[in-house]
Amino acid sequence: MSMDIRHEQRRPRSGSGAAARLRGVGQRALSLRARRGDGAGERLAEGLGWFSLGLGLAELLAPAGVARLVGVRDDADNRAVLRACGVREIATGVGILTEEQPASLLWGRVAGDVMDLLLLGTALGSENTERDRTAMGVVAVAGVALLDVLAAQQLTQQAIPVAGEGRLARLARGAERDGRTDGARTGEGTPRALRENRGIHVKRVVTVNRTPDEVYRFWHDFQNLPSFMSHLESVQVTGPRRSTWKARAPAGMRVTWDAETTEDVPGQRIAWRSLPGADVDNTGSVRFVAAPGGRGTEVHVELDYRPPGGAFGALVAKLFGEAPEQQIAGDLRRFKQVMETGEVVHSDASIHRGMHAAHPPEGQARA
Repeated sequence: MSMDIRHEQRRPRSGSGAAARLRGVGQRALSLRARRGDGAGERLAEGLGWFSLGLGLAELLAPAGVARLVGVRDDADNRAVLRACGVREIATGVGILTEEQPASLLWGRVAGDVMDLLLLGTALGSENTERDRTAMGVVAVAGVALLDVLAAQQLTQQAIPVAGEGRLARLARGAERDGRTDGARTGEGTPRALRENRGIHVKRVVTVNRTPDEVYRFWHDFQNLPSFMSHLESVQVTGPRRSTWKARAPAGMRVTWDAETTEDVPGQRIAWRSLPGADVDNTGSVRFVAAPGGRGTEVHVELDYRPPGGAFGALVAKLFGEAPEQQIAGDLRRFKQVMETGEVVHSDASIHRGMHAAHPPEGQARA
């Protein structure tokens, strides 16, 4: 079976998606306000959460401007450091605003403040630094650090009576309060909160109009995977059952890991796991099951992984619309198209911005 594999041209993203996610963070923060109470610690934590989110967006989207503001040289190294700090700030801010018990995240902010003070202190000793601006930055970070410590102490003291309940019970109670346990589970009766504490679990199925052997052979050639997995840049087979994976992560970062194939049953199943030292710890499997009535093959994909930065990285991924559930669903849709048509199908309207022959302005009658 010959195939003309073409990479999908992606639809340009508009700002509306990010704005919607920020509104979602705001709505979640408002809904949690009643549960947290309206004490000084809660109000301070909420303010620090929004501050962290705003600072992170500035560092991530405009690192050159932030570099000039704090008096450091605007070069590639400093921009990379500022973007990394921005990812940390965004993840922390989202967590503070959306977690019911954000004390640990506020202590994480304190650790980040210490890191920022060390970086600025190092910059003060450089000849290429505007020392007055950098000194003002040190004072500002120190002031925010004091607020972080104050809020973290207050919320930690408030959480002490709850701590005796036990982490397992608190997580289970939190899942019940949210009124949901996810259908994809790591074990019978395991609530979603417990599963997410161990990592991220994704389970998806798609039916492809090809035989199990055909689907298996295509998937088994790992170098085919980037043709439909949007986050993958390359997969290189390095030896028997060994391969190296390179992928895009949220906010323009890149990650690499080595993996080994742990199970390989022709026409039925492939399973893999990452090796020690991976940027992304992950395990996964794909099963190829003949669909009822000769309708092709059911492709069952199951994936467990810990994103870069742990829970922080997961929050950032969701904020930028790159959550694993979304990725896998899109990957399988493209896989089905590649297997059935030989290419990823898209309309002109999906790759052109604004008015186009396939996307006429609103209200205009069609011929």
